[in-house]
Amino acid sequence: MSPITISNSNSWWDRPSVLVACHKASERGSALIAVLWMSAALAAIAFSVSSTVRSETDRVATNADGLRTYYLASGSIERGIQWVMWGGDYRNLDGSATYWEPNLPRMPMHYPSGDAVVEMIPESSKLNINLAPSDELYRVALAVSGDPGRAAQIAQGIVEWRSPGAAAGAPPSLDLGPTFQPRHASFEEIEELLLVRGMTPEIYYGNFIADAEGRLYARGGMRDCLSVWGSSGPFDINSVSPALMEAVGVAPDTVNQIVKLRSQRPILSMADAAAAGGPFPNLSVGGNVIWTLRATARLKRPDGTPSDTVRTSAATIKILDRKVNYQMPVAVLRYYDDAWSQFAVTPPGPGGPAR
Repeated sequence: MSPITISNSNSWWDRPSVLVACHKASERGSALIAVLWMSAALAAIAFSVSSTVRSETDRVATNADGLRTYYLASGSIERGIQWVMWGGDYRNLDGSATYWEPNLPRMPMHYPSGDAVVEMIPESSKLNINLAPSDELYRVALAVSGDPGRAAQIAQGIVEWRSPGAAAGAPPSLDLGPTFQPRHASFEEIEELLLVRGMTPEIYYGNFIADAEGRLYARGGMRDCLSVWGSSGPFDINSVSPALMEAVGVAPDTVNQIVKLRSQRPILSMADAAAAGGPFPNLSVGGNVIWTLRATARLKRPDGTPSDTVRTSAATIKILDRKVNYQMPVAVLRYYDDAWSQFAVTPPGPGGPAR
């Protein structure tokens, strides 16, 4: 009797139906993984596209609000010029000016879409950069920067810039190469001051500093003290910068009292300024002909609260003799599409600084 041989040919692994089923299961698993990867890729693409669309929508909305705010600011400049042209011809029942008079430092304006404040900055309340002696320039730069070495450097640079020829052996006024060498001519625009050796944007534009309680407040820069249309004094007490008051000899405590007093109401005479103490060297009331109107506008949200969109424009004007130039008693000397003001961080609507 021959032995019995057990063959594995009939095991379930060798059955064709089982092999086909395993192959199909493997294909379905691969297809499922492919579908999942495809779904993840499509979801990532959709998320990216939706994020891009949302970002572009927000950007367009922000640009539209910015454009509206710019027109609100530039329109307030035009309106402010018109108010200056009317001057004190229109009075309220209490005798105050309906629109503007020289002692008013700012003009609040309210619109359905937002609010604006127009600051009136007389150029004659600034020191003439082309005529001021070097010691006065040094005192102004020292009051702004607080650094004696840098103040001396800036004063020397200003004198060299405006002098007809460079002094023998004098160091170059700038360290930026021959393209930016001093012009050896009068300053035509106050922005040329940015090219003077030792000048920085913080000293030129001003910066925020902390008081004794740690609160930040804006402190003006050199542009608030110097002007190509400025004077040698006396300076209007309602608008002269604190740094320039310190430079002309006003005590720091008196400067703080003057700033506090004029923030509450215009100083109409030097007798009114007596509440700030004194003395007041080289200060007076009025005497301004050239003004810079600086309008800061802020849109309103639908609920009436100020929005985050702010724009500031400015124009420098000269008030002419109304008897000779009755039709157009104001001449625009320069216009700034973009400017900066402390009101850019302070809502010009309700709750803003007093008129």
